[in-house]
This record gives sequence, C-alpha cells and structure tokens, in this order.
Amino acid sequence: MDHTGPWTVADVLALPEDRTTRYELLGESLVMSPAPGIRHQRASFRLAMMLDTAARAAKAPVEVLEAINVILPSGLVVPDLVVTDAGATAEDGVSVDAEDVVLVVELVSPGNRTVDRKFKPMLYAEAAIPHFWRLEFDPAPMLVVHELGDGRYVERTTALAGATTHLETPFPLDIDPAGLSRQ
Repeated sequence: MDHTGPWTVADVLALPEDRTTRYELLGESLVMSPAPGIRHQRASFRLAMMLDTAARAAKAPVEVLEAINVILPSGLVVPDLVVTDAGATAEDGVSVDAEDVVLVVELVSPGNRTVDRKFKPMLYAEAAIPHFWRLEFDPAPMLVVHELGDGRYVERTTALAGATTHLETPFPLDIDPAGLSRQ
C-alpha cells in the first residue's frame, strides 16, 4: 500500500476488498489482521444463526451481520458479529454507525487476544454500544456477556460449555457454547 500520513475512515473504506485480511482503524493507525481460521468461522456462523433465529422469534427489528465495518467515534472496527438496527442496513453500504449497533461479539483469536479482551471493549463502550459478548475458545468454549453501565462494560454472566444458559438481552436466547466450534 502506498499511503502517506495518518489514515482516515474514508481511506480504509476505499481499500480494495480483501478476504485474506481485515483492516481496522484504531485512532489514526491502520491495523491489519489475518482472516480467521476454520474453528473461528464455524463458531461465528453458528452463533450468527442462533442470534438471527432468536431475534426473529422475538420480532426484534434488527439484523445480524458477520464481519461488517462499524464506524466508531475513534475509528473503524470489524467485529466478528454485529447486531444492528434493521433500518441501518436498508441501504447496501459497506459500514454501519456505532449508534445503530445493539450488540457486538468478538471471538477471541490467538493473535488478537489483547485487542479482543481489552482494547476493543473499551472502544465499544466509548461508542455506547449497549451489549458486548466475548467468545473464548480455550481451554473450552465460554461466552462472556457484558452490558454497558456507567460508560463501561459490566460482566453479567458467563455461559460455560456443557451447560445451557438463558440470556434475556438483547432478546431471549438459550445457548451452550460447546456446540459452537465443534466439527
């Protein structure tokens, strides 16, 4: 890439589509991550289907998307899963604004542990996204559920592999993380 100076959201959105790399803008720095592996993709797809089914059952006016650009006050990120207001996706764009996002989900990858566990949640909270979930894979699948409170995320529950956990927000969902990544 031939680029001089700080990156902007417009610069990142103008990059050609690349299925092997995710581009995010954190501050004025371009961050590139390799495409996720099979376990990650399998779990992302299954969780997206579960969220979509639960949202439809609740008649929630949302859409569940995988790996969509989300524009934050401090940059641009690509969460693994996003639940956004359905009206925000009426146009066939390439991004959604954080103010339209109800839930972000990060699936923790070996190369992005610190970003997924610490840095991104801070950015999501700063953008006032009401719900943040983090799926951990090791040593066993575990879903950590957070809700925004007083400008920061508060852990509400942890769904452990082998047990079904009932979640009420952003819409009712029963989940056992064990089945998300298993072949």
